[in-house]
This record gives sequence, C-alpha cells and structure tokens, in this order.
Amino acid sequence: FVSVEFPDDENVVGRTYWYLCRFGGAAEGDLVDAPLGRHNRIQRGVIRAVTYAAMENSPYPWYLIKDIKRLIKL
Repeated sequence: FVSVEFPDDENVVGRTYWYLCRFGGAAEGDLVDAPLGRHNRIQRGVIRAVTYAAMENSPYPWYLIKDIKRLIKL
C-alpha cells in the first residue's frame, strides 16, 4: 500500500490517500498516476509512505482502496 499526496490539486493539497500499488519497488518520493475522487480522474501524485501488509491489515478499509495506474520512478 502507498500513501499518496496530490500537491498540484488545490482541492486536496495537504491530504494523503491510500492506494494499492501492484508495481514493485515503489518508494517515498516516487511519482504515480492514480484515480482521485468520485469520477476517478487520473492525477499525478507523490508517494509519501509505503506500507507492506495483508489485505485484512490494510491501512484503510481494503474495499475502498483504489489501484495505482502507473509508477514513475525518480
């Protein structure tokens, strides 16, 4: 799981959101493309934290967590 911040979106700046990242090697500071909001608009975000856990121990209710669409390594 990765916690992502979207610093370029003035509506959610300063907040982080949990996502499932199926790409290996994700690290803090890497960029991602991820769906955000009710309309799942793909936006560019920054990984702020990485947590390895089973689905039953997810950092947020697992059935509400969306998937990262693209990982951009820095």
